[in-house]
Amino acid sequence: MAVTLPGCFSSNKNQGERLYVDHCSSCHGGEGQGLARLIPPLAGADYLALHRAELPCLLRHGQKGPIVVNGVTYNYVMPGEKGMSPAQLTNLLNYIENSWGNKSKPRTIREVEEQLQNCR
Repeated sequence: MAVTLPGCFSSNKNQGERLYVDHCSSCHGGEGQGLARLIPPLAGADYLALHRAELPCLLRHGQKGPIVVNGVTYNYVMPGEKGMSPAQLTNLLNYIENSWGNKSKPRTIREVEEQLQNCR
């Protein structure tokens, strides 16, 4: 008998991939490659590991101002996804952080909810 506990892992990779296609791929590319020096890549991006705790807030509220990804500075406004639930953000981040050469430990919904409480 399987038991589901609230706050456990959200690993619905298919939902994460669908969310990426619907909300992120038009700018970051179908393979997370980014766009020249305008939009940073997500594929093999050191930024993901270096800023893990900040990523839920970045997705929720967007990004303004310069960021450095793989040694390159990008300064393009990224809109936030205020309508995504913590579960959707968890699935999206688990997809991004484990695709295109990225390797990260799985996130839990509880972890994302806690990180969202720290948004500025």
